[in-house]
Amino acid sequence: MDQQKSAFLEADQPGILVILDLNLKDMKELTGLIFLVGLMAGCQKSDVVSDLTGNETTYALQQGSQYTVSGSIVFRERKDGKINAVIQLSGTDGDSKYPVHLHLGDITTTGADVALLMTPVTGKNGKSETIFNQLADESTITYNQLIGMNACVKIHLGDTGTARDIILAAGNIGVAISKTNSGGRLGGVSLCKSE
Repeated sequence: MDQQKSAFLEADQPGILVILDLNLKDMKELTGLIFLVGLMAGCQKSDVVSDLTGNETTYALQQGSQYTVSGSIVFRERKDGKINAVIQLSGTDGDSKYPVHLHLGDITTTGADVALLMTPVTGKNGKSETIFNQLADESTITYNQLIGMNACVKIHLGDTGTARDIILAAGNIGVAISKTNSGGRLGGVSLCKSE
């Protein structure tokens, strides 16, 4: 043990000591390595980078027909100026895709124009996600304009025929939210414009 020194390092479990026989050169290298690893760990970026601004609004989607389907839609403002819309429904299943429309006017507006065709809800998980900043008429829209609109969201049973006229779930958004009755249930949900 002429140039060796014993170093004691505490292991992960309290009360257990690990004895290492290291010479002076090895101890210096080990100390340098520990310092370098600590320095690299300290330089790593730990912040999660988000595409969102933090502004978001959630609206309820109530049952719109004899089908027991309901849920919510969350609109989130993105830093790039777009809007992220996420729908989560309960009561759907299977491989069906349910069309989603953003309509002008509240849910009672007969023949309301379609402002945007959104990503269909997948029956298996009841989810839809749409990122947009443009409406069907190609006009641009911001998050603040959207939450100030007189509009509604309707999820249909199908794209065509009688399935198009069956509304699984619907809800007013923006200023139209004041038109949802106080009991939380929707007043009559009107049919959508056919084309």
